[in-house]
Amino acid sequence: MVVETPGSQSSLHRANLERVVRAVRLAGSLTQAEIARSTGLSAATVSNIVRELQDGGTVSVTPTSAGGRRARAVSLSGDAGIVIGVDFGHSHLRVAIGNLAHQILAEESEPIDVDASAAQGLDRAESLVKRLVAATGVAAEKTIGVGLGVPGPIDVATGVLGSTSILPGWAGTNPREDLAERLGVPVYVDNDANLGALGELVWGAGRGVKDLAYIKVASGVGAGLVINGQIYRGPGGTAGEIGHITLDESGPVCRCGNRGCLETFTAGRYVLPLLEASHGPDLTVERMVQLAREGDPGCRRMVGDVGRHIGSGVASLCNLLNPSRVVLGGDLAEAGDLVLNPIRESVARYAIPSAARQLALAGGALGSRAEVLGALALVLSEMGDTSVLDGIIPSQVPAFT
Repeated sequence: MVVETPGSQSSLHRANLERVVRAVRLAGSLTQAEIARSTGLSAATVSNIVRELQDGGTVSVTPTSAGGRRARAVSLSGDAGIVIGVDFGHSHLRVAIGNLAHQILAEESEPIDVDASAAQGLDRAESLVKRLVAATGVAAEKTIGVGLGVPGPIDVATGVLGSTSILPGWAGTNPREDLAERLGVPVYVDNDANLGALGELVWGAGRGVKDLAYIKVASGVGAGLVINGQIYRGPGGTAGEIGHITLDESGPVCRCGNRGCLETFTAGRYVLPLLEASHGPDLTVERMVQLAREGDPGCRRMVGDVGRHIGSGVASLCNLLNPSRVVLGGDLAEAGDLVLNPIRESVARYAIPSAARQLALAGGALGSRAEVLGALALVLSEMGDTSVLDGIIPSQVPAFT
């Protein structure tokens, strides 16, 4: 048995192996030059480590080009393990299976009853997960972890879901522990806005950006905040509650108890009743956006008004955090410039000019898939402890001489 002592050649080599694996795992694919830049290791060390990991079947290497020059793209082997994403929304359950090379192996969505209990919802999730894993042909034992998204505030220490009007039967439950017990693997949980931010950061409109705000407007309004490449949750897990910025102290009463919150001027539950007289009681945000794109004057006006109000909240974010990019998600993002231009107008009016000039605003690239892909990214970002990496790289490795 080889005993590794701190500072020994073998422990240093293992640490370097882990740094390379972690960098590739988070990015999906990197050239050897990019690995060297992100890890601080020399090009020669990276080359030796990649060769060793390739010989052991941990990574695959394919020819590519970078800056017009030939290069080698490194990604984790497709059979190194799988991760699972589970996303619960207001009326849907979506599950995705991916591997450590960031390839999506299976994905499926099905409707759920908003009034269903947490136990009923997790029953459905367990069944769908097991069916999709079986469909991939990958052994369930290769599952490294599950990312779980829920539409409500999560206590980051305990995993308990706080008060939520979107899934009322879930408040006070611990879906992380419940799902982990059902599936027998580690489960990482976060709210839908944070997962949307992670999804866009890894796969979508936020790629290559280290400071990002993802705004999701649906039955509520929330923001996922990325600072220096990491989700910022705050000590209580409630960072990003942009929907409760006060716009009008004499405005409508919000579900939080305050008046005139941003949410009361932008969320579907408050906006759609304003169109009920002209468009009927069954109008949805998705349908409102479709009609606006087709030229309906009432819907275009409503989308523009919502955009201007969102822009006020985005301006506050710019003044406080100065993100380089803001990504708009949810059904409203499908309105394109009909909603993005009014947001830009409000940002230009209310944000500090230097912050407004540096901001890039974009619609989400992933649509309704952002949260479930973010759940996969959550596992990929959180699985970096030694016990997980032991399943990927050898526990004993020879030291280079």
